[in-house]
Amino acid sequence: MYAGGRVPLQLDVLRPLLDDPVRLGAAVAAVVVLMIVASLVVRRLRRTKGSGLARVLSRYDRVSVLMHPNPDPDAMSAALAVDTLAGSVDTEATLQYPGQIRHQENRAFETVLDTDFDRIETSADIEGEAVVLVDHNEPRGFSGAENVDPVAVVDHHPGNGAGTDFTDVRSDTGACASIFAEYFRELDWEPVDPDEMGTLENGDRVLEPRVATGLVYGIQSDTKSLTKGCSSAEFQAAEFLYPGVDQDRLDRIANPQVDAEVLELKARAISERDVRKAFAVSDVGPVSNVDAIPQAADELLRLEGVTAVVVLGDRDGTIHLSGRSRDDRVHMGKMLRTVVEDIPMSGAGGHSRMGGGQLSVEHMEGIGPSTGMHREEFKERLFEAMKGDI
Repeated sequence: MYAGGRVPLQLDVLRPLLDDPVRLGAAVAAVVVLMIVASLVVRRLRRTKGSGLARVLSRYDRVSVLMHPNPDPDAMSAALAVDTLAGSVDTEATLQYPGQIRHQENRAFETVLDTDFDRIETSADIEGEAVVLVDHNEPRGFSGAENVDPVAVVDHHPGNGAGTDFTDVRSDTGACASIFAEYFRELDWEPVDPDEMGTLENGDRVLEPRVATGLVYGIQSDTKSLTKGCSSAEFQAAEFLYPGVDQDRLDRIANPQVDAEVLELKARAISERDVRKAFAVSDVGPVSNVDAIPQAADELLRLEGVTAVVVLGDRDGTIHLSGRSRDDRVHMGKMLRTVVEDIPMSGAGGHSRMGGGQLSVEHMEGIGPSTGMHREEFKERLFEAMKGDI
């Protein structure tokens, strides 16, 4: 007995359990279950998006990583990142895209980083058991795209597309490459100096210089070298990736020779421009290199007094649109989407500062359920949309 002749209060409470082995066993079991549940909750809270994507990839022997039509460095670097994650879980990845790789920087990226990208024309060309979308959230640009149901989507563009098992769409992030840099950082991957690659032991979880270099250039490309559309994620990603950057390769990608056709199209966009107050539209007509259209839009936006521009050109029956804005009144992605929304077989979108779209010439002119409009009418519609009249 304790002083005062009483058992402590805690023992008073527990005595019924101590006197009943069945109840005691049930109480112990309940405590164990609670501990297991708590452990699972903690583990789930500690899971990162990167580990979630890796788990999805590990369920398949082979996946197709699908980039958007005419992929840019951000899309290509994101595809390389998925390939790296897939390899870490013994999954083979095939990197695929519809369209063309024509922009001089895009071609330099593909060559300098020794990539292995496959071009597709129909959904039958997709090789993997499952599809992962990067840098876009809805399949497009090839026959049968509407029937493709991706298991995973990683993107930074606005949209409603999602993966059946994994979705990470961050429209407030400046580049898809920044998202993948975060994955690698949270999974404790280490970007390694190119000169140290040969000294590493097998099994080290390192980020190859070609992947780190690609991701850095993907960020630079989509944010105009960290000057437009940035979030804190871009700066954190650049800091994390910097030790693994191959400076020579980065310079070769960033400063490729320029095709004469690109310079000629830029000149045509400037000479054919229609400027009304602060807005400009330029129709460059038929083009063989559609990647030159956004470059022409960038060039036009440099004109003094111009705050929003749209350049359009056509190839193989499709009109390609590229818009740029530094005007708070003009959300370029929303504006382009509004302009084409009533035209069948068309699509457009993007961010506040840049956007793009495509539409069929035949459908714009009236094939199908629409009444149609002439090209000059379409240009007028672009001006009205930039002014906010539609």
